[in-house]
Amino acid sequence: MRVLITGGAGFIGSNIAFALQEKYPQAKVYLLDDFSSGHFKNLIGFRGEVITGDIRDRELWEELRRRHAFDVIYHEAAITDTTVTDQKLMMETNADSFRYILDSALEWGAKVIYASSAGVYGNTVPPMREDSGLEPENVYGFSKLMMDYIARDYLERYPELKVVGFRYFNVYGPRESYKGKTASMIYQLAVKMMHGQKPRIFKWGEQRRDFVYIKDVVKANLLALERDVSGVFNVATGVARSFNEIIEILNRELGTDLETEYFDCPYDFYQEHTEADISRAKSELGYDPEYTLEEGIKDYLRHIKA
Repeated sequence: MRVLITGGAGFIGSNIAFALQEKYPQAKVYLLDDFSSGHFKNLIGFRGEVITGDIRDRELWEELRRRHAFDVIYHEAAITDTTVTDQKLMMETNADSFRYILDSALEWGAKVIYASSAGVYGNTVPPMREDSGLEPENVYGFSKLMMDYIARDYLERYPELKVVGFRYFNVYGPRESYKGKTASMIYQLAVKMMHGQKPRIFKWGEQRRDFVYIKDVVKANLLALERDVSGVFNVATGVARSFNEIIEILNRELGTDLETEYFDCPYDFYQEHTEADISRAKSELGYDPEYTLEEGIKDYLRHIKA
């Protein structure tokens, strides 16, 4: 099996790479990354090959088609900073380049498993279901929704193609530290509190998110590889938790009693409550998340401390 992972030096891409390396040791895994946000240290121990390039480069994809043939493409490369307001850059990177990947998959006969986002739902009323409430609040969410529509169009025109899209909710876990300010709030709060600093969150900490641990996200991606399915699926826990609860868990696990500082939210496109309906992923993929927020944070803290 020959696998290409775009964004392979990033958070989710690198975790998928190591999972494939462990479960399918005979597979040939290639990573494609421009290293604008990914980091080489995420790949220490990776035994495959790395290709440096920008997914927006049409000539890159033409060259890849001449030199390679892949069975599976995991497409994780994207601008993931939801505060980026450059609409042209966001759409070119996240949406337009997706067509190059799908065209390549058609030539190779490859299955495509790509990263969409819970950002497509905006502030619609939870629980979020794949076929409704598609009202993104920012251009990031809009670009991911356009990816879903592009995938749908290709599936209608090329029924032999297999494409799986994952609307990731709030993912956290090892190998996200190099994301900087776009790393999960769980990581950022944990690091501050481990250094004895008070946690700071938007007023009044009751915003709720469906936090999903990276190990469950990887599990979904391996299921998509193994199952004969196409379509868009929510990847989450199906349970929303507040930022105040995160701080309570971190204080308990770290043995601290740090008081929370609250400040005004500066964004007008902030999602107040995300919570997924994961019934489609359960029934069609066999996806069943294993980590509660408490279990995920406990496991993650071991990695952060190390």
